Amino acid sequence: MVCLTAVFMLPVRTNAQAKRYQMEIGLQGGCGYYVGDATTHIFNHVRETYGGHLRYKFDKRWSLQFKGLHHRIAGPISEDESAGLWQDKMINFDVVAEFNFFRFGIEEYDRRVKPITPYIFAGIGLGLYGLKYQTAAAYFPFGFGAKWKFADRWQLQLAWQHNLYFADDLEGVVEWGNTHDLNGSNIFNFDLTGQLMLSLVFEFAREKKVCPFCYDN
Repeated sequence: MVCLTAVFMLPVRTNAQAKRYQMEIGLQGGCGYYVGDATTHIFNHVRETYGGHLRYKFDKRWSLQFKGLHHRIAGPISEDESAGLWQDKMINFDVVAEFNFFRFGIEEYDRRVKPITPYIFAGIGLGLYGLKYQTAAAYFPFGFGAKWKFADRWQLQLAWQHNLYFADDLEGVVEWGNTHDLNGSNIFNFDLTGQLMLSLVFEFAREKKVCPFCYDN
């Protein structure tokens, strides 16, 4: 009788666990800032940031994210901030590897799987900036965030990303040049940008169901 009950319950458990999706698409919005020769502190002269991402999930902990963002940066024209601010537009493209601290998802029969998890990420990116985006520079994106899966296919995500550029001319202002060495604790004296982003995420590409009664020959 026990064996018979187990046989009938097995398909029910399999169906409950089968709703897993390998891909995600999301829209992001938030604020961004610049740190360099013209501005030495984070979240100074913040401007809008928005974009989208595509994510492939290897499992419940590891994933790969492809992202494109458009944002503005700003800072004082000279040491006398009353002289006004310069502004520039940027387009960022990056790919990052992500690690979830908890096994992320919704599983009725596995308490190890959590609908909320913090995560960290790092990767490589390319930024376009300057007049008509004619200047390009590589950067190292890294950061941390949190994910909340509030429905079968839907998530909310919050991430704080830092972009360490392999360049020191994002401000593009002659008055600053590179003579003031004002990049603070940045030992490379490179420019840095950052974004605090909120994302609405939709999951798709459902994983193929595994048949517990099928065997490979």
